[in-house]
Amino acid sequence: MLKYIPERAVDPCFELIREFSVHLKIVNERFTRHGDYRRLPNGQHMITVNASSNKYRFFITLIHEIAHLVAFEKYGRQIKPHGIEWKRTFQHLMIPFIRPEIFPSELLPLIARHFKNPKASSSTDANLAIALNAYDTAQHKEKSYVFELPFGSVFRIYNGKVFKKGTKRRKRFECMELASGRVYLFQPNAEVELIND
Repeated sequence: MLKYIPERAVDPCFELIREFSVHLKIVNERFTRHGDYRRLPNGQHMITVNASSNKYRFFITLIHEIAHLVAFEKYGRQIKPHGIEWKRTFQHLMIPFIRPEIFPSELLPLIARHFKNPKASSSTDANLAIALNAYDTAQHKEKSYVFELPFGSVFRIYNGKVFKKGTKRRKRFECMELASGRVYLFQPNAEVELIND
């Protein structure tokens, strides 16, 4: 576990895993999610988290998924997965960890801001996501962010689809898939591979 989360968070994290009888499974990286929580038919709690060299992202994801388990157990299965009950639970579980012994000083203000009203994914908080990416391996650092690309740039995403960057709409960018002509909205911090300059 030390390989995946900040050293000073290991013991309290193990306590949470034991307290809630979590079966934790570390899986190969999935592009569509960082982690997930499921209650299995036998009643066991299964949490999967993507293997990552980024201890801070892994740790936030693990607490995010434990918060799903705790919120469902406390408030029932009818609550919204990322509704107010989950947000309060996530805040409650995370606040004790927002300390300089666990997170680098440059991440602390961004994490504190994020946890005032946590989003369904830390990836949708562009400032936090970009700051977390600084702790990724070189593989991720070779990518570009959509917001960095000039208007009209052509880029490829993880699944091989090719897009052309369009205009910004409030927070997201309209990008046209070249093969179909359909327009999709991209988060500004979406990691992409630039095809042309």
